[in-house]
Amino acid sequence: MNGKLIMGALCAALIAGCGDGAKPDSQDKGRRQYDKNVLARGERLYQTNCASCHGFNGEAKPNWRIRGADGKMPPPPLDDSGHAWHHPRAWLKQMVSLGSPTGQGNMPAWEGKLSEQEMDEVVTYVTSLWSDAVHLIWITQVEQANSP
Repeated sequence: MNGKLIMGALCAALIAGCGDGAKPDSQDKGRRQYDKNVLARGERLYQTNCASCHGFNGEAKPNWRIRGADGKMPPPPLDDSGHAWHHPRAWLKQMVSLGSPTGQGNMPAWEGKLSEQEMDEVVTYVTSLWSDAVHLIWITQVEQANSP
């Protein structure tokens, strides 16, 4: 990747990160050009199907990095404190669709329970939980690196 592009994204991320650390509000989400209806449906689906494991704000539970008694990893946070933003949208949707890889976690497969559109809406909602700085890095580095 072009060094100037990386430096520009990092500088923008650092500048954006100088705020008060609050979660993005609806104005921030609007600047990211989220469709309000998609975001609302995604939030509703997330709260109904995902929040009990991943946290109502994507924060997960304490000790999420420590394997449980069953040897599996607990549900990770989906906000900035986790690693979901290190993965492209297609990978995130695949995790929702297929669930945890065998033996690694307890996330169920949502394929057949949620439609393709609903899975896309959940992933969109999850991306809205990220700070502007993290979202910028995700868009400029992760998504661009994985686009066709």
